[in-house]
Parts: sequence; C-alpha cells; structure tokens
Amino acid sequence: MDVDGTMTDGSVALLSQPDGTALEIKTFDAHDGQGLTLAHTAGLRTGLHHGPRKLRAGAARPRDENGIHLPEAAAEVPALEEIMQKAGVHGIGRRLCWRRSTDFADLRRVGLAIAVGDAVPQVKQAAHYVAKAHAGKGAIREAVELILKSKGIWKK
Repeated sequence: MDVDGTMTDGSVALLSQPDGTALEIKTFDAHDGQGLTLAHTAGLRTGLHHGPRKLRAGAARPRDENGIHLPEAAAEVPALEEIMQKAGVHGIGRRLCWRRSTDFADLRRVGLAIAVGDAVPQVKQAAHYVAKAHAGKGAIREAVELILKSKGIWKK
C-alpha cells in the first residue's frame, strides 16, 4: 500500500515554523490501523511505502503496525518488488488499495486488485473490488475484512 492516498486521504497540512520552514502534517484513520493489526494477527503480511520525500509521520505509522516499510520509494513497481523480496514472496498474490492512474503497472500484476472508493475511474474499472470507503477513511480496513472473510477466518 502506498501511504499517501491510501493510508491517508492525500491531504497535506503545512504549519509554518519560526525558522521559515514548514512542518508537514498528515492524518491516519484508526480504523485502517486496526485493519492492519487484524491482518497481522491473522498472519497476513503487509507492505507500505511512500514517495521520495522524507516523512517522519509516513515512516512512523507503518512501523506501529509491524508491516514491511520502504521509506522513500521513488517508483511503485520497484518498491513492490522490494517489499516482496523482504517478505520472501516469490509471486504477487494481492495488493490492497490503489487510487491513481499511475498505479496501473502494479494493478495489473496482482491476484486481487482493490481500489479505494475515491480512486480515479480507470483504476476503479480495472480493479477486482472497489472499496466503499475512501482513502484514509477506512478503505484498508474494508479490504482486510474482505480478505479475511474470503479466507474463512474473519470470525476467528
């Protein structure tokens, strides 16, 4: 999952600092965090990455969820391949939550492609499942529930 636009709604708030710099502020949905915790409890592996900017919040949140984290991943396909290598996965089974049209390369390589509810139309059309929830508003939790229910382990 990409942190920006799936873990978050893509919004960035900038807070001016006395030294003239700006502090970048992002928000994360607690339901998505709980979804990742449920995924890990059920034995699912997750991977998260964000773009080339250095984001302490983007880096801290995934660590809290015990997933594989790739900071400063400039391109999504190499990032996905690095996540797979770190996880010891030899083929791509599924990836949660796409939003942008630039995600097409990954979207077509997975067994289960899930688009967030506010994804661009091309991504929604190509996805196997479109979440009702929007990015940063519970879409990851919804995707995890879908997977756990389809595996028959949701009630456990």
